[in-house]
Amino acid sequence: MPRLDLPAPWLQSSPPYSLEKMTDLVAVWDVALSDGVHKIEFEHGTTSGKRVVYVDGKEEIRKEWMFKLVGKETFCVGAAKMKATINIDAVSGFAYEYTLEINGKSLKKYMENRSKTTNTWVLHLDGEDFRVVLEKDTMDVWCNGKKMETAGEFVDDGTETHFSIGNHDCYIKAVSSGKRKEGIIHTLIVDNREIPEIPE
Repeated sequence: MPRLDLPAPWLQSSPPYSLEKMTDLVAVWDVALSDGVHKIEFEHGTTSGKRVVYVDGKEEIRKEWMFKLVGKETFCVGAAKMKATINIDAVSGFAYEYTLEINGKSLKKYMENRSKTTNTWVLHLDGEDFRVVLEKDTMDVWCNGKKMETAGEFVDDGTETHFSIGNHDCYIKAVSSGKRKEGIIHTLIVDNREIPEIPE
């Protein structure tokens, strides 16, 4: 006869996410930065006053028994330690709205601006996926979350920024579009093959 004072085997190990977390999870955002796409999760216990912020599954902020249910939580995201703020606003009664700001801009505005200041390519090499990001203002190149060592070179029709992924020769070619509105066109070349850009 089984002992009734011991918990069932399936109750003895705790899952990575507790049931309490699942009920208080109110917002999830995916934020694309140069070093990768980061998942931000926010728990708001409106009865317990709890606020918890997770970045890529790691707890960044935990506050219990917050009697003021509106306000903001500020933290950092990514290798560049971008300032992120979650705003908590009352909509009506006990309904709340959660908005995310990155570097003082709404997520939408930040991503619109980011699409003007970066280029992103995704490619598959040697059985692995790579995400390459060019920051146009600094000409920094990131690959899968790591800032790459690069060498710039002037060529007849523009510039080339050279780097390597494993044993693959890569460069980003920058040439003028000849149109003021379009500006400079950046193209990623890997092993003498052009890689199509993805919109972010």
